[in-house]
Amino acid sequence: MNYFILAYRNLRKKGIRSYLTLLGICIGIFAVVSLITLSNGLKLAVGSQFGVSSTELITVEGAGNGFGHPGSGQVNPLTQRDLQEIEKLSSVKAAVGRVIVAGKIEFNNKVVFGYATNIPSGKDRDILYQQIEAKTAVGRLLKDSDSGKILLGYNFYANKVGLGREIVPGNKVNIQGRDFEVVGIVEKKGSFIFDNIVFMNERDIESLYGSIEEWDFINVLPRDKKEIDKTKEDIEKLLRRLRDVKVGEEDFTVSTPEASLEQVNSILNAITIFIIIVASISIFVGAIGIINTMTTSVLERRKEIGIMKAIGATNRQIFMQFFIESGVLGLIGGAIGVIFGVVLGYFGIIGINNFIGAEIQPQISIYLIFFALLGSFLIGAIAGILPAMRAAKQNPVEALRG
Repeated sequence: MNYFILAYRNLRKKGIRSYLTLLGICIGIFAVVSLITLSNGLKLAVGSQFGVSSTELITVEGAGNGFGHPGSGQVNPLTQRDLQEIEKLSSVKAAVGRVIVAGKIEFNNKVVFGYATNIPSGKDRDILYQQIEAKTAVGRLLKDSDSGKILLGYNFYANKVGLGREIVPGNKVNIQGRDFEVVGIVEKKGSFIFDNIVFMNERDIESLYGSIEEWDFINVLPRDKKEIDKTKEDIEKLLRRLRDVKVGEEDFTVSTPEASLEQVNSILNAITIFIIIVASISIFVGAIGIINTMTTSVLERRKEIGIMKAIGATNRQIFMQFFIESGVLGLIGGAIGVIFGVVLGYFGIIGINNFIGAEIQPQISIYLIFFALLGSFLIGAIAGILPAMRAAKQNPVEALRG
């Protein structure tokens, strides 16, 4: 403890030189802490955008899938035949075709552009509601008998889509020039996709956009969620045969939310690692600064070292004083960097929530803070080894003369 107290007093005497020295480590630790905090928050936010909490849902998409008129933007879109053949697979419990169409939405004398998706009729309706875990915050779900009626995502109710005020059941909303009555608002999913979409019965979508002959994607529910990978392979084999394509030449993709999320996370991890490596350059520069400062300090304090040795201080004690002092210098820089990094990470996650409509709670890792502080101390201490060794080897007589 005495070493730390002496180190703190000596650093205070140096004034602005100490602060300039710790700036490099401060910036580096700040970058590392803030980026890791933001990366973890972004992973959770991206995960929430998959919309469905269950990981047992398989999604099949055609090549070049793009939102718009049913089937538009696809080189080789999914067809009704694809859907029917997938449903026949023994490993598949249910399959539902989906389209997503772009359109103009008018309400409260304001206009925005958004997306609508179909709700099938009959038993497929119940299957889809089960797949997306559909529950309403207010109002009710769409029924087979509903015509000219729609179900809206939660952000329409929360007034987060740019229409000026909240939409509630009973309101009329104009979509593509036709009025629809709102019957319900889907409870909040924390997903930019689900919370901003319009749900319409297939008959109403067809009345606006024409007959649905192609699917943008197909939702597949495996018979056994433990065999989801086998179900995925069965679908891939089937579609290769139907489309007459070989392995590696597929014009479709079959994915599970878990696999897609892993792929996205791996990209985020790679980006985070790259930026942390760049931030480490700042830490390295900070370490060089500590070496320079401590070397200068040894030269300036030669008489002090000589007096300490003359009254009985050992080489080890001299070494430890300078070693701890350089470590404390790094620790102070790291502590300041951690504080600013945590603040940026916290407000950054709040910003992500506001941007995509998610509700991710900012999570500050105690382990991250601990290892950031430990690392900054060790970096400073290691950087001070050579100056500390030089101080310990000072000849007391020569030091007193100096």
